Amino acid sequence: MLPSTEYVESVERTLDSKFTFKCHKDISCFNKCCHNTDMLLTPYDIIRMKKRLGLSSSEFLQKYTYTHIDEKSSHPFAVLTMNDDEDGRCCFLSSEGCSIYEDRPANCRYYPVGKGLMIRDTENGPAPVDFYFFIKQPSCRGYDEDRDWSIAEWRSAQGVDLYDEMNREWQEIQLRRDNPGKPKLDDKKQSLMYMASYDIDKFRKFVFESGFLNLFELDKDEVEKMQSDDIALMQFGFKYLKYILMLEETLKVKEEYKKEKTPVN
Repeated sequence: MLPSTEYVESVERTLDSKFTFKCHKDISCFNKCCHNTDMLLTPYDIIRMKKRLGLSSSEFLQKYTYTHIDEKSSHPFAVLTMNDDEDGRCCFLSSEGCSIYEDRPANCRYYPVGKGLMIRDTENGPAPVDFYFFIKQPSCRGYDEDRDWSIAEWRSAQGVDLYDEMNREWQEIQLRRDNPGKPKLDDKKQSLMYMASYDIDKFRKFVFESGFLNLFELDKDEVEKMQSDDIALMQFGFKYLKYILMLEETLKVKEEYKKEKTPVN
């Protein structure tokens, strides 16, 4: 979720930080947080939701998202589309609540907690470190309820642990690219980054129906798994992103192609 900064506290929290919160159908603000919000999606979000709805990733993205290009990093992001009406409701919101609740996005699961990632000095040198904060929208009455949590307990109860594990490498890629002096991505790399991040079914065709497999030295077991396993393909996509963004040499070009210019598409 990309909340208005006026609702985000400036204090950094940890997993041990305590708060009081409860959301339920009888609360006066029920579902209001699912209106007029910019819900940024992650690669694992797309896999969960497109499977839930029985759609290809391309179909899901076309029907339920729009693309946002970050001005600072020039990275493309998929954002969940709200209904084009006065209420601006989430397209998956029903009178009973979220219609895809078991497969809702990571940012929905975290609310009213927000999560960030930044490079910090640690004992082992600079490293990505998580931090947390609370989102306090004026209309939200959940903070008036009597259920106590730590952020660690909230993460576990909302099932966000798995989402964080699946998205961690992708988030670190965004962080490593989002530094002063990094060149803006051209349209071609933006398109490749978007495909490898979000359009998993199109990415599978790209890998298996082009000359891609002839160009790189890849593990046969990994390749076989990627043919049918979206998670394995998503994780390979992160390797590909590091390669095309020149963050790490995660892919090795076959000897016969080394003297030629290495294509990225």
